[in-house]
Formats: sequence, C-alpha cells, structure tokens
Amino acid sequence: MSRLSWIAGAAGLVVLPFYAGSFWLQAGLFAMAAAIGAIGLNVLTGAAGQLSMGHAFFLAVGAYSYVWLASEGLPTALAALAAVTLSGVAGGLCAPLAGRLKGASLGIATLALVFLGQHVLFRAGSVTGGANGRDVPPLEIAGLRFADSPEPPLVLGVPFGGMELLWYLALVLLAASAWFARGVLRSRPGRAFNTLRDHEIAAGALGVPVARHRATAFVLSSMYAGLAGVLLALVFQRTVPEYFGLALALDYLAMIVIGGLGTVAGAVAGAAFVTLLPALLTRFGDALPLVAEPGGDGLSPAEAARVVYGAVFVAVLLFLPGGLHGLAARLSPTHPEERAT
Repeated sequence: MSRLSWIAGAAGLVVLPFYAGSFWLQAGLFAMAAAIGAIGLNVLTGAAGQLSMGHAFFLAVGAYSYVWLASEGLPTALAALAAVTLSGVAGGLCAPLAGRLKGASLGIATLALVFLGQHVLFRAGSVTGGANGRDVPPLEIAGLRFADSPEPPLVLGVPFGGMELLWYLALVLLAASAWFARGVLRSRPGRAFNTLRDHEIAAGALGVPVARHRATAFVLSSMYAGLAGVLLALVFQRTVPEYFGLALALDYLAMIVIGGLGTVAGAVAGAAFVTLLPALLTRFGDALPLVAEPGGDGLSPAEAARVVYGAVFVAVLLFLPGGLHGLAARLSPTHPEERAT
C-alpha cells in the first residue's frame, strides 16, 4: 500500500464514528482489540519463532485483572496499566517453557494454559464471578469517562457515547501498538528474534543471549495480549470465562497465519479478517446461501465464518506463505519497501 492509501485509511477510521451505527462501531472495536493482541502474538510466533497457542490465557489475565482491580477501588487508569503489567509478569513466568520446548511441543504446553485459565475462571467465583462473569467498570482518564451517559456530549452534532469514545481510544492504542512493534522488529532485538527463529544454534554462537530474548518476546507478547484483554472487557462491558477459551486461542493463530507471519500489517489484516467476517455474516447472512439463524437448517453465521477462514487458512499455507500482507506486497508498486512492514 502506498503512503497515500495509509493516510486515506486512517482518515476514514477517524471520521467513521460520525457516520457508522453502533453495530459497525462495535465490530470495529472488536477488530482493533484483536489486532493489538495479534501484533503481540506475531512478535512471539512470527518474528521469534516460538509457537504459542495460549494467547487467550493472557487476554483473560488482562481482562480479569482490570475488572478485579478497578472493582476493588483502584483508579481505572491505574487498574488498566496494572492489568497489562500483570499479563507481562504471567508471560515472564511462562517464558522458561520456551527454553526447554520448541515447535509443536511448546504449542501444546502453552495450550494447556488456556485449559488451566478456564478452570480458574470458573472456580474462582469470588474474583471472576464464575460462569456468570463480572460487570466491567468503565474507564476514566483525566475526568473523561468512556461509557454512555444520560446526556452525551455533542461533537459536530453527533452524540458521542461510550462506543464513540472507546473507538478513538482503541484507535490510539492500536496506532501506538503498531508503531512500537514495528520499531522493535526493525531494531536490534527484532533482528535477534529473527535469528533465533531461523538459526537458533547460530544465534547462540554469534553471542545472542537466547534465553533473554525468548523471555523478552514472551513478556512483550503477553503485555500486548493483556492490553487487548482490557480493551475487549471495556467493549463487552462484562467478562465471561467462555469467551477466553480454546476457540479464541485458535482464532489468534488463524489471524497471524492468514495475515502474514512476522509483520505488523499482516497481524492487523488477519485480525480484521477473522474478527469482522462473523459480524458481516451475521449482518447479511439472510441474503447468503447456506447461512441461517442459529438453530436453523443451515450454518449459523459463526459456523459459516469458521468454515470460510478455515479454508482460507489452508489456502494460505499451501499457496500464499506471506498471507494477506504478502499478497498486498506483491500487488503493490512499492513491493521492496512493503516487505519491511
């Protein structure tokens, strides 16, 4: 994509709340939260080569930490920062797994975190609310409350409720997350991650501190997941354990493969595809063949979405290793430059 295309896309996202309804705003918020989490997983798996299938666990740590800390009286802005930090700590504690395991073995070990997290979320009812979950306290920053109010402020004649305010918060967080991750991947740590992924023995021989960089990748990825978890909780307005299960873990793996491994733009594209597809099928499913309402004769929108991006997942692995980002790079006149994004 050219720089002009990026500017046009950013401008469109900025003005979207003035024209879009709540359905599209909520779908976009889910996509931006997923993109933040996918960027973190792509740093760990795509750049550093450490297969993790436990990303949903770290999202849950971020979401529930925020809810619990904010409910206990901690200012919500500090609760959000603390939740992201706790997610990073959890990632750091899990990092030694990568020192002993790799490949599919590491993926299975991290997948066990999802099942462990589900057990804790359902059983620790005093903290998590159990199967019913907990209400999410709205975020407040410098007196600005990111929630609906009886008399929302008017901006250019458009009432700005919680969804509109969260939209701009998510947009800023996504831009900052993408900018930081691109900086990391283009810097010395990013090159070290790539060396670990491609030639681990050679990396050690060249003096790359393997254990430290593995831990760094795990911590950074987990903090991104924690931030995504906090944002998801704010959008949902209620945390429920079922959301942070196996399906979410597999969704994140699909995001980075479909979008393109090892790139920030690929993570964002894959997250948008996997997140928005069910929403679009839900919205327009009655006009599509074989798609029916849940409980009907055809596929539900969620089932149809999984069939579609499952097929795309396989197609990408077979025919398009670079994912959607690789395809866009091939079609772009600035092909060499796009490889670095």
